[in-house]
Amino acid sequence: MSVPRSPKVVGRGAGIDPPNRFEAVHREADYEHLEYDETLESPQKLATEYIADNTQTIVAENDSPDVGFRYSVNPYRGCSHGCAYCYARPGHEYLGYGAGVDFETKILVKHRAPELLREFLGRPSWKPETIVFSGVTDCYQPAERQFRLTRGCLEVALEARQPIGIITKNALVVRDLDVLAPMAAAGLVHVNLSITTLDAELARGMEPRTSTPAARLRAIRSLADAGVPAAVMIGPVIPGLNDSEIPAILKAAADAGAHGAGYVVLRLPWSVRPVFLDWLSRIHPEAQQRVEAAIRSTRGGAMNGTAWGERQRGTGIRAEQIKLLFQTFKKKYGLDRGLPAYDTSQFRPPRPASGQMQLF
Repeated sequence: MSVPRSPKVVGRGAGIDPPNRFEAVHREADYEHLEYDETLESPQKLATEYIADNTQTIVAENDSPDVGFRYSVNPYRGCSHGCAYCYARPGHEYLGYGAGVDFETKILVKHRAPELLREFLGRPSWKPETIVFSGVTDCYQPAERQFRLTRGCLEVALEARQPIGIITKNALVVRDLDVLAPMAAAGLVHVNLSITTLDAELARGMEPRTSTPAARLRAIRSLADAGVPAAVMIGPVIPGLNDSEIPAILKAAADAGAHGAGYVVLRLPWSVRPVFLDWLSRIHPEAQQRVEAAIRSTRGGAMNGTAWGERQRGTGIRAEQIKLLFQTFKKKYGLDRGLPAYDTSQFRPPRPASGQMQLF
């Protein structure tokens, strides 16, 4: 009798859905009754499901010392980019879904996002400071092509002269240059393109529904040509897998017109770990032991670190080597200039959705 196997999932970063740690009952596929079934050999394509999210708030606040911003907006929950390493996966478990395939195929859409942002910016108590788009999931993921919620929020921000930071892996951001360019001219926006590798094949397996590395570099060029301050984020640096690419990524980004750069070291909290390790065993089995050992060398022998001040950078000799390598080539390629300061002085509350002007 053959050994039962699960169907192969294609076009997704995750090949599994780990048990939801908040649920008492777990689902598990059972193929014990099958001796052989061709459907298990055939690739399974899973459709993306868009689910209405009726949240009543859109701006989240955090006080983490490891995060460089206080306020963020995420028009979508879940992300069909399908990055195998995505630290946001465990958030889907709070919604009753899985952090693996569910995270990539069940996307919650905050249809009222622009309206809610308008209401938030209209509060008398709001003192303008930067709001970052994609603090959790990517605001330019494929859903944005259809729903255009990020664009709607940017239009509200431009009206209010509200400073915005953007982090994305998707070249779709250049679609909104007609909004971003006037925001940039007023000192209201920065865009950070995340590039983890220049190897298109590696990117396709690790980040299956993101833009190609070449497309992201072209996006940096388009942004720079339009006067939009752009930076490159190497997020994450995966020890033993892409850390050797740091110099090449920084050079390519600088050649494309980037003015700044940043990085974070791979984090594997909660259910991210089994998803990432399953991906590694399927896509790069020859590198699995080497990569796992390298990750542990940056986390004190563990696969993840949770201490404040260390989560984003890691510890130990290898983490220090990554830091020095990044700093050396960041300076060499002129990416230590940084991006221009935001201008918060122009802020004005947006017109209420009702169209009625405020008295005070």
